[in-house]
Amino acid sequence: MPVTDITKDLEARSIVITAEFAAPVERVWQVYADPRQLERVWGPPSHPATVVDHDLAPGGLVHYYMTGPDGEKYYGGWRVLTVDQPNGFTFEDFFAESDFTPTAGLPVSSSEFRFEPLPAGTRAVFTTTYDTAEALQQVLDMGMEEGATQATNQIDALLAEG
Repeated sequence: MPVTDITKDLEARSIVITAEFAAPVERVWQVYADPRQLERVWGPPSHPATVVDHDLAPGGLVHYYMTGPDGEKYYGGWRVLTVDQPNGFTFEDFFAESDFTPTAGLPVSSSEFRFEPLPAGTRAVFTTTYDTAEALQQVLDMGMEEGATQATNQIDALLAEG
């Protein structure tokens, strides 16, 4: 399992997931830069993702939906803020309606994904921050920690393919 640490801090309104992969930084970057690879790891196995729009550039948008076991669809998006290829990127992550407009009343997070070289691969540090502790607790209650852990662990299988 690549996830090595999960730190939840309600006071700081953040969750940090640290993972290590046996692949170089450039290869881990490609998981996020390629929409077909991203949809294989964004979301837990029970809710596979479909990436509709993918512009991983400052000011770009990524739109996706996850499909649940009964066919229900959950829409979301990223508003890309910064890109430091292949070392990481920052974005706002939001829940969305079926037309990808942000859903009012649901939390928006600020995320930073960083990729650091290790002697035998890459350390990825995924930091997600919310405006309030209540917003963080809301997504934790929705199963975000378990879903994010499962999604992160799926990256290993993708990387093993080459």
